[in-house]
Amino acid sequence: MTETDTPIARLTHWLRQRPNSIEFWELVVTDDRVVWCFVGESYRSMLLRADMGERDRAIVDDSKLDELEALAEENFEIPLEALESIRLVAGTRFRRAKLELEWRDDADSRYDGQMTLVSTSDADAQRDIVASLAEDPRLEHVDIELDTRRWPFF
Repeated sequence: MTETDTPIARLTHWLRQRPNSIEFWELVVTDDRVVWCFVGESYRSMLLRADMGERDRAIVDDSKLDELEALAEENFEIPLEALESIRLVAGTRFRRAKLELEWRDDADSRYDGQMTLVSTSDADAQRDIVASLAEDPRLEHVDIELDTRRWPFF
C-alpha cells in the first residue's frame, strides 16, 4: 500500500458458493490495489442459509484502508496493475447478479487468478459502480464488461 492509496469503489454484498458453505466477501478497489475482505461464512443447509457477513461488513466500513488485509486471514489483495478483467452480469427476477474477476496470478495465489461471486439477497444493483470503474483512467488496462442475461426476465 502507498501513502496515496485512496478508495475508488466498494463492491458489497457478494458471496462465493462452496460445496459445503457460502463465503461472504466485500471488495474495496483503490487507486493502487483491490482488497478482498472475507466477512463471514455460513455452513447451514441450503434452505436455512443466512447472510453471516453483516457484523464484519460494518468492521470493513469502519476500518482504514491499510488495516483491511489484516482483518481476517482469508483477506488478500492484488495490485491494480495485475487486474485483467471485471465482468458484471445483471441479475433478474429469478437469478442473482454475478461478478467475475480475473487477474495475473502470482505463485502464492489460492484462487488461480480468478473468482466468481454471486450477489446476496440484500445486494443493491452495482451496475453504476462497475460502469464508473470502466470510465476510470486508472483501470484503462482492465477489460470491464457489463452484461445482461439473454432472457432478462428469467
